[in-house]
Amino acid sequence: MAIGVGMSALLIGVGVITSKWSDWQQSRSTTGQLQHQLFNQLEPKSEILPLVSLPPEQRVTKLIEIAQNSSTPVITFAPVQTPDRSRARYLLASDLIERQQGKEALDWLEGLEKEYPVLAAHVMLKRAQAYESVKDQKKANAAWKKLLEKYPDSPVAAEALFVLGRQDAKLWDLAIEKFPNHPRSLEIVESRLKKDPEQVALWRILLHYSHDDKVVSRALDQLVNNYRDQLTAKDWEAIAFTYWEKRLYEKAGLAYASAPPTAMNLYRSGRGRQLGGDRSGAIAGYQRLINTFPEARDTGLALIRMAQLSSKPEDAIFYLDRAIEKHPDHAGEALLEKAKILDNLRNTKLAAQTRKLALDKYGSSDAVTEFRWKAAKEIAKTGDYLSAWRWAEPIPKQNPDHELAPEAGFWVGKWAMRLGRSQDAKTAFEFVLSKYPGSFYAWRSASMLGLDVGDFNTVRQKLPQVIRPQERPKLPTGSPALQELHQLGQDRDAWTLWQTEFDNFIKPTVAEQFTDGILLLAVGENIRGIHQIESLSWWRDTPEEEAEITAFKQQPIYWHTLYPFPFLGYTKAWSQKHQLNPLLVTALMRQESRFETEIRSSAGAVGLMQIMPTTGKWVAQQISVKDYNLENPNDNIRLGTWYLDHTHDTYKNNSLLAVASYNAGPGNVSKWIDQLGLTDPDEFVEYIPFPETKGYVEHVFENYWNYLRLYNPETAQMLTKYGHQSFHP
Repeated sequence: MAIGVGMSALLIGVGVITSKWSDWQQSRSTTGQLQHQLFNQLEPKSEILPLVSLPPEQRVTKLIEIAQNSSTPVITFAPVQTPDRSRARYLLASDLIERQQGKEALDWLEGLEKEYPVLAAHVMLKRAQAYESVKDQKKANAAWKKLLEKYPDSPVAAEALFVLGRQDAKLWDLAIEKFPNHPRSLEIVESRLKKDPEQVALWRILLHYSHDDKVVSRALDQLVNNYRDQLTAKDWEAIAFTYWEKRLYEKAGLAYASAPPTAMNLYRSGRGRQLGGDRSGAIAGYQRLINTFPEARDTGLALIRMAQLSSKPEDAIFYLDRAIEKHPDHAGEALLEKAKILDNLRNTKLAAQTRKLALDKYGSSDAVTEFRWKAAKEIAKTGDYLSAWRWAEPIPKQNPDHELAPEAGFWVGKWAMRLGRSQDAKTAFEFVLSKYPGSFYAWRSASMLGLDVGDFNTVRQKLPQVIRPQERPKLPTGSPALQELHQLGQDRDAWTLWQTEFDNFIKPTVAEQFTDGILLLAVGENIRGIHQIESLSWWRDTPEEEAEITAFKQQPIYWHTLYPFPFLGYTKAWSQKHQLNPLLVTALMRQESRFETEIRSSAGAVGLMQIMPTTGKWVAQQISVKDYNLENPNDNIRLGTWYLDHTHDTYKNNSLLAVASYNAGPGNVSKWIDQLGLTDPDEFVEYIPFPETKGYVEHVFENYWNYLRLYNPETAQMLTKYGHQSFHP
């Protein structure tokens, strides 16, 4: 039986396949997915996988018991296998090698490749590493050579080529040739460039294959500054993509002009230069797109940009009319831009007609949604809640996937309450809670419905039970060996293997980008990993991709990866010490640092809870601590939770004000209280004058809500009434 490793890999561990999933399957090739479903039904429950999350010293006894039990079943369906005895032996050997106990590891590895073919090459890798750990170089070299002989085309062979190539440079040449994207090959490239930087081919390899931002940036600078004339269109595309990701838009625009002339590349060529202030370059880029791809979706947006750059109203209207006629996806925005021009020309009647056309015909467009919501908020400020409600009410219906839809839906409910329409309010809150389960406004809606999920004044005191999944689900894509390594918690080896399998950085599939995010998080690259998953839908617009993303969001792996729980031990301990909700602390930490221990902000804030050195010094004095390191997770959480406790005490346990103060400082919060009052905390959040702090508050409590609904069984069960899937173990 051929077992696929695509989308349906997510079904491992999921007992029920929803109708939404079934509907989505019908729009895709289902052969591999159905095979996975059959495999899931046949595979016995593993005794090993629940042990993966435990420290080596806590699992060793059970692993030995399983490894020595000859009756442990070995179920095989090539190319995927689930031999628990073999898994136990592999984990025992890996743990021993980590502790430099190679001799003991060799006993567990003896003959293992024969009964564990899915990781046979990695078993031979571990054997060579075991000999290395006991300083038996002769046997280590023999093991490396045997690995190379047995698996010359496996990415693992790059490890052997790297070690053996120290005595034979030709083997390093072979590693670069056969496995240019393997970390060992890239290490070879970097070492050679240190000796002789005048090697354009090697700089090009780093540009296209390295996953290290600093290395890629260094390669980019070398190529652009010294080898510009030797660069290909694909080189320029990689350079442009890197500049764009770093928000160096003007440089990106110039580079995209030399990249392959796709619609997206040409649009970014114009847009990058427009953002950089190069008006003539922007016009040239947009015009090239309009002429080359007149029907492309990006062309509609280019026409609107051309209108914005036009110095004459008649020219701007010409471009906008063309966008309205030829590009319905952008017609709403074009009509609103046209109405602005007509207002400036004092043709108010035609401007009003143009806006009405946009509202009536293109209500599902993003631009019209944003226009409608802005109008609703302005009207609400006057106290005309009925009109505000009427303006906002169509948003979730007409453009349900827009980021403003949950906010608009929530305020429809709030305004209905003020109008005395309690049933309409209840309907609106239930809609937001069911339709946008992971949003800040789902939490606010749950609170308005009276559910026991905490409110701004009660979150601090809650101590919810936290249960995390025992087993890792399968990855969205990747080879059988990659899947097995990931499930066994062999994160560094899995990440190394993935780098040889994933070379589609610029235009990855949904499954590739999702897998990349999961594995980045597994090796501690939390900012990049969470970004990869959060941005899955940012630039995708095909129905197939949208359906794929929707299907992913029905799976536990999506949400558990977005909301990980590193440092839970420290967080629980110090939260308990200061009587803080550990989920609120985790939520704040996720927003502040994405759990990066050594990160520093532009202002100088350090570590997990982004503590300013002066604040850290002051807190340390309050608790009589002399020796501390803000980059140490325990120290950082210790000082950060004390300070969060302090801000709560300052505001009588109002977590809204405590969190806002953590970001903007007590002076600003006091000023806002005077200006806005605290009669309605939701209005307070809505009208916080610092956009950064408003977003910060919403994101922290959105994080809290997701940790609560994902990891607290009681909350998860309560929310099933509203159509929420229960993702807790």
